[in-house]
Amino acid sequence: MDSRYFLEHIGWIPLFPLASAALMLLFGRRLPKAAVSVACVGSVFVSFLYATGAVIQLSARPAEDRVFQKILFEWIPAIPYHGAGFGLSQFSADWGMLLDPLSSVMILVVTGVGFLIHLYSVGYMAHEGGYYRFFGYLNLFMFSMLTLVLGNNLLLLFVGWEGVGLCSYLLIGFFFLKKSASDAGKKAFVVNRVGDAGFLLGIFLASTVLGTIRFTDHGLEGVSKFAGMIDVLRSGAFHSGEAVLTAMAILFFIGATGKSAQIPLYTWLPDAMEGPTPVSALIHAATMVTAGVYMVTRMNALYQLAPDAMLTVAVIGGLTAFYAATMGLVQNDIKRVLAYSTISQLGYMFLALGVGAFTAGIFHLMTHAFFKALLFLGSGSVIHALSGEQDMQKMGALWSKIPTTARTFLVASLAIAGIPPLAGFFSKDEILWRTFTREESSIYKVLYVVALVTAGMTAFYIFRLVFLTFFGKSRVEHDVEHHIHESTHWMCLPLRILAVLSIVGGMIGISHFSLFEFWLEPVVAPVHAAAGAAEVGWTMGEAGMMLISVFVAVGGIWLAYYIYLEREGLADQLAARWKGLYELVFHKYYMDEVYDSLFVNRTVDLATALGDFDRGVVDGLGVDGSASATRMTSRLSMWWDRWIVDGLVNLSGTIVRFASYPVRVLQTGLVQSYALVILFGILLLLVVYLGVPAVGYLRALLHWA
Repeated sequence: MDSRYFLEHIGWIPLFPLASAALMLLFGRRLPKAAVSVACVGSVFVSFLYATGAVIQLSARPAEDRVFQKILFEWIPAIPYHGAGFGLSQFSADWGMLLDPLSSVMILVVTGVGFLIHLYSVGYMAHEGGYYRFFGYLNLFMFSMLTLVLGNNLLLLFVGWEGVGLCSYLLIGFFFLKKSASDAGKKAFVVNRVGDAGFLLGIFLASTVLGTIRFTDHGLEGVSKFAGMIDVLRSGAFHSGEAVLTAMAILFFIGATGKSAQIPLYTWLPDAMEGPTPVSALIHAATMVTAGVYMVTRMNALYQLAPDAMLTVAVIGGLTAFYAATMGLVQNDIKRVLAYSTISQLGYMFLALGVGAFTAGIFHLMTHAFFKALLFLGSGSVIHALSGEQDMQKMGALWSKIPTTARTFLVASLAIAGIPPLAGFFSKDEILWRTFTREESSIYKVLYVVALVTAGMTAFYIFRLVFLTFFGKSRVEHDVEHHIHESTHWMCLPLRILAVLSIVGGMIGISHFSLFEFWLEPVVAPVHAAAGAAEVGWTMGEAGMMLISVFVAVGGIWLAYYIYLEREGLADQLAARWKGLYELVFHKYYMDEVYDSLFVNRTVDLATALGDFDRGVVDGLGVDGSASATRMTSRLSMWWDRWIVDGLVNLSGTIVRFASYPVRVLQTGLVQSYALVILFGILLLLVVYLGVPAVGYLRALLHWA
């Protein structure tokens, strides 16, 4: 096979799931479930094979040449354009694919984890209605996500960005007859549009300032080359701290806060758990919510030139990680605990990006995809075994009843808690270390403490979930207990594979000598010497930091064990003692109520006020007024026609009838009448011309007659 075959055909990677999605949405109703499964799962598997082949062929290249671009067609033709501060450049938008180390990691995560979740869905959704529709939406999402991460310019990335937003809406509200599900879908769609508005403004500003929306011209062959955005930023045309760059970076980050559920646009993600569990695993844990992390990393050259924006990213990320973790401590819905965990872990990723540790952020994105997908699929297996029950207070003692689910879930829990040598330990430790060694401001030391405390809370709430679900006394309802069963092979196989990845996935990122960092270095290299976190080798200090993070994680696990297993009932006592704080955290700081009060209800009030204006002015004066004027005009017209026009017509008719009376008398239409008139006319002529003798003739004629 040609050594460039898979690279030359990277455009096919998103097309395979698109083809199966089109087949499902057009003809899926007529297909049997087996055909739906083969087409949809098979198409994602083929995409994974092509993605793997392309990454292998890319990795065979020298490190400095690991960028490949394939222009499929010209979307917006190139036009001369004056980019502020950069001079005359070319603005265009291609429909092109960009494969480099960053997009390589993303397509392997999307297609690999996506395939496992598709496989799991075959068993999980087997007895649900709309089977073909579910897989159609899921494959349409795969196409959108792959377009997002492979797009070679901001506009194409935005196409995928909006596509995954649409698919998220469709999949969250999949059970559309359930009001909470349809409301959650609409909430996710609306909240994401707020962030997308900022993202769009960022695109407009970037195209104006930089004169292009293409990321880079590196890797193009046989195409007219001109500088891409990253090339311009690395060229020295701009200086660190310029206000326009900060504004651009902040606008992009606003988009990221929506898609990746950061403060203040995080409220849609917990409600998104109304969708089927495979949706939560794929979209809201492993792929879509990481789109903001990918986008910020892709634009890392911009953020390195905007230190204020990077500090903002770090602060928002750190606060979100801590804030979401506190809510995860007290939730009882098994999927909502994992939802707040996702928000918290995404905050960790943004903290890494904000301190310049872009490699660590993407590394945590990858390991998080493994263990969080496993946690969601494991929770789905628990829910499946308990006939739909999601309340952990109605679980317990399931370890021996669903052993495969329990053991794989425990592996994922250890990974997210940061216990070595599992995947989460290496990526989380890297973030903590890079945060601590950032030296520009003391605020980074504060963020380190926040992140460390968050790590302890993560270990606590995830093992609270484990202990309440799989250990202790059974609290399962009697009617449900007799039907508890392990999931099918189709559901257990992905759990086992993800468990293995959660164990070994972090090995490639051991310390600062990692293969992962070497692989990503060409993409996230510092723009100038001061950028990024302090680059130091492995030291005793880092070893000490590792021990501290492990100690904190183990402490969180022990505390959960003590409260929920060793001292059963202690949790209720603590909740009663700290009732006010417990209620505050349990009700999610009442942020939904605050948002309803500040935005939703005020929008309703505005709509009501506009409704009054609409009814009183638009409808009253406009529509109803014009209608009244039309009716009045119609009445005047009718009166005018009846009394003036018709009156004149009748008067003229009377005059005509009066004037035509003599004629009408003579013009009777009777032949004998006309003959008599003719006779009298002849006699009149005789009298006129013959005089008196004519009278005698007349008498003689009458006598004869």
